[in-house]
Amino acid sequence: MKSTAELQAIRDKLEVEKGYSCAVGENDTKIAVCFDDDGVAAAREVVRTFMNEIEKRRLVNVKVLQSGSKAKVDDEPIVEVTVPGKKTVRHTKVDPDKASQIIANIK
Repeated sequence: MKSTAELQAIRDKLEVEKGYSCAVGENDTKIAVCFDDDGVAAAREVVRTFMNEIEKRRLVNVKVLQSGSKAKVDDEPIVEVTVPGKKTVRHTKVDPDKASQIIANIK
């Protein structure tokens, strides 16, 4: 993976092939994957895991967003989960296994 444009291409492909909408509504749970240019490869796997888990669990009100870095590079990828009506929860050093656990805990 060489750029954030490639991550966007993954999201666009899912939108077309799977009918997944990246548009975020006020009642949607938001999962922001935060990274800088050095973290693109790791972020790609995390985004792909989130998208696969969302599809597998048929979670229509959970949206994955991309964001710039929010902390030290050593903590990336960082994932911020915002459930409507609750405080945002930040997870650091997220890998695909941790991404699966995060999705499993979204109610």
